[in-house]
Amino acid sequence: MKLQRKNMLRASALGALVVSGALVLTACGSDDNTKADAGASGKPSAAVGDIKCDGAKGKLLASGSSAQKNAVDLWIKNYMAACSGVEVNYKSSSSGEGIVAFNQGTVGFAGSDSALKPEAVVESKKICTGGQGIDLPMVGGPIAIGFNVAGVDKLTLDAPTIAAIFNDKIKKWDDEAIKKLNPGATLPATPIQAFHRSEDSGTTENLGKYLKAAAPEAWTYEASKKWPAPGGQGASNSSGVASQVKAVDGAIGYFELSYASSQSIKTVDVNTGAAAPVKATGENASKAIAAAKISGTGDDLALKLDYTTKAEGAYPIVLVTYEVVCDKGNKAETLPTVKSFLNYTASDAGQKILSENGYAPIPAEINAKVREIVAKLA
Repeated sequence: MKLQRKNMLRASALGALVVSGALVLTACGSDDNTKADAGASGKPSAAVGDIKCDGAKGKLLASGSSAQKNAVDLWIKNYMAACSGVEVNYKSSSSGEGIVAFNQGTVGFAGSDSALKPEAVVESKKICTGGQGIDLPMVGGPIAIGFNVAGVDKLTLDAPTIAAIFNDKIKKWDDEAIKKLNPGATLPATPIQAFHRSEDSGTTENLGKYLKAAAPEAWTYEASKKWPAPGGQGASNSSGVASQVKAVDGAIGYFELSYASSQSIKTVDVNTGAAAPVKATGENASKAIAAAKISGTGDDLALKLDYTTKAEGAYPIVLVTYEVVCDKGNKAETLPTVKSFLNYTASDAGQKILSENGYAPIPAEINAKVREIVAKLA
């Protein structure tokens, strides 16, 4: 009896330990991407490479785009492991909130899925003493169109159809426009439940740029961080939209591929006019981003993307997340950490993490310029 009781106590303690560990892991996650620590694919992160701490110290606050959250989580994990005594805290909110925080001087850098508007640049000069805010492209990737329709495992849509769905013009999954793009598929008469971001979002703006360029007759709205179309239902952040799509039969929504991967959400193949519909993958997004041109001036590296590409295997619904920093006038206490951290994220090792976790690395030629500019931040 004593041995039996001893074994029971040991099992009870082990169970408590497992539950405790699970609670800790749950508490550490700020959204529904439960695989973020190991990357969206669930695989271990890439080798860190040579992270140069270069005088980094103390706490660095940053905020903004939720599109890059999974990448930033991995970068921070690796960086803080290499640079003891340094804490980097990135608040995943939205591009709009990140820019507001940057121009209020409360963060060392902000993540934004669209380049700074002229008025935001003017505002930044109040914080960047003797300089201004600039855009450094750091993360690329596909905006996946995720769907959840019972009995449908594969779905192809084109730009006009996607526009009509999110514009509340197509209301059921067995609509003739969807049938035409999916011959042989059994599509139910389930009502479409379209979800969009409820707060200002660079992901929304980039989806709008794609729809405006590729389906101008069906999508008549100007690209904006604020959702412009009637109908649909709002959800907070990419994680919130993904959670709704995962939970609701008949749902469709848009979010970065890492959110679809981490929650096993099926994604739409896009008919671009190429020989075959294109899947949302980091590799296919890279093919589209590789054709981007620098549209910024001076040290600003804002990019112009081609949303109407018909190149084989090029996924057209892409975004680039910029780290917004001061070219001059950064706070002395955080400047070494900003430079050290961004130098790592723009390194070969940092960019390798992107390709392994559903994102798309920034083209090498552009990324080399990013490193040059990071080195001379003042």
